[in-house]
Amino acid sequence: MDRLTSMGVFIKAADLGSFAAAAEALAMSPQMVAKHVVFLEDRLGTALLNRTTRRQSLTDVGRAYYDRCKLVLSEAEAAEALAHDMRSRPQGVLRVNAPMTFGAFTLAPFVTRYLTRYPEMRVDLTLNDRFVDPLEDGVEVMVRIGEIADTALIAHPLAPYRLIACAAPSYLAARGTPKGPGDLEAHDCLVYAYWSPSIPCPWVFTRDGQSHEVRANGRFRSNDWKALLHAATAGFGITLGPESVLAEEVAAGRLVRVLPDYQGPARPMHVLYPAGRRPTVKLRSFVDAVVEEFGPR
Repeated sequence: MDRLTSMGVFIKAADLGSFAAAAEALAMSPQMVAKHVVFLEDRLGTALLNRTTRRQSLTDVGRAYYDRCKLVLSEAEAAEALAHDMRSRPQGVLRVNAPMTFGAFTLAPFVTRYLTRYPEMRVDLTLNDRFVDPLEDGVEVMVRIGEIADTALIAHPLAPYRLIACAAPSYLAARGTPKGPGDLEAHDCLVYAYWSPSIPCPWVFTRDGQSHEVRANGRFRSNDWKALLHAATAGFGITLGPESVLAEEVAAGRLVRVLPDYQGPARPMHVLYPAGRRPTVKLRSFVDAVVEEFGPR
């Protein structure tokens, strides 16, 4: 027999004063109530109840055992309630990986809002632009920019990662404003050069269905777009960066959008997690919140 169940039956019999009353309350036969009590007594090697034809009472051992059984069952119920809460409420540590620029400028502020919403959650956020194997690197959820070919990942689409070109008013006053993509070749372009720092990086703009590719060149390259943003606001050249970040700089007057009649590059973006696992509550809550915040409009 299950010991916890037998403890519960014993407590009920002691509280109600008879096997018959306990049986009625527990929807079982008096014989089954007796079996549970006898199971405990045999296990303990002593009597728990003094039983006569007219009444029953706890023995000294039974009284002490009764008190402990109530504590044990109370703790068992608390443990089950805690497990249920952990299944229903996001809590614990979630390991997240994202590209550097998107992660630092856009995802990090979102994470703080998410943590405010779920105070029992912790997020370990790592940022890099290299390929991350979630199993080898211990990552539970990732945000990735670009096409997704890994079928071992569950991918939820987000709004495309759009880039726009901007420059400081002081730079445009000194060097002029480009009228078309081809004019950029005569300007100082601030180039993000993570993959190929020695090769000119193409910037692609589209208008009316036609693509215009420009070999962006300049005296300042960096694998950290934050450095390029600082250079742009200082008036050192034209930068190509995420619209979500540059829109704030434009609104503040620190930068001006260049070639506003053209669409800059746009790449697909997804939030992903490994397939083949049942998503935990904390994982689902984070993915759902990311899709709600950054999903397609």
